[in-house]
Amino acid sequence: MNFFSLFKRRIIYNLKKKYSIDQDYFPKADLDYLFNHYGSDKAHKLAKTNNTGHGFSNFYEEHLKSWKDKEITILEIGSFAGASASAFVKYFNKAKVFCFDVNISNFKYHSKRIEVFGIDIKNTIKIKDILRKIFKNHNFENFDLIIDDGSHQLSDILYSLKFFFKYLKKDGIFVIEDYKHPNYYKYNNDIDHIFVDELLRNLKEKRNFISSLFTNDDQLYLFSKIRKIESYEGNLSDSNICFIKNS
Repeated sequence: MNFFSLFKRRIIYNLKKKYSIDQDYFPKADLDYLFNHYGSDKAHKLAKTNNTGHGFSNFYEEHLKSWKDKEITILEIGSFAGASASAFVKYFNKAKVFCFDVNISNFKYHSKRIEVFGIDIKNTIKIKDILRKIFKNHNFENFDLIIDDGSHQLSDILYSLKFFFKYLKKDGIFVIEDYKHPNYYKYNNDIDHIFVDELLRNLKEKRNFISSLFTNDDQLYLFSKIRKIESYEGNLSDSNICFIKNS
């Protein structure tokens, strides 16, 4: 993604009128209701159309409900219009969500607890600079929760895990949504590499694997840090999600 495309999308984002969610009040809403309300496909049913969504909300609640009233930080890679980010700040009463997306012109929500960054995640230098500023400005180190809901390209999924996992706090969780898209769709299988489901099996079993991206040191690091990996199937045939717990 070139600089001018990102710059243009930033201008559109800045000029676009957005809906402020800070006055929305849902004292007892569960995460599925919030996903549906703001239009996230993570819900069991999609807002307006009532079509079936991925149905990831129950899995998120199962793993994250103990954080509901805690001050947590969330990094969301791939935010589109900001629907799930909005749901998260309403479900987690003290959460701050940082959204990385290559096309922030789609974003339509606003909150004082959401910050949006238009960035190509493979621009390592820029990403590191943004992360340094986030940690300095908000006085924390590393994230409680990192969610990869980006392009679902195999190369991007692998890169995100390799690069961002080290920015998880102790006991933090790294989530990969729709990680089997490269298995199902040729256009997502953009690199000669083992698929993510096989990668996860190797990480669970602490078994080295051949990779053009993960060096032996990378693999040893993940073996030492990953405490648990739990994977689930959602409502749709291509809905797969995994939760990777940091030690």
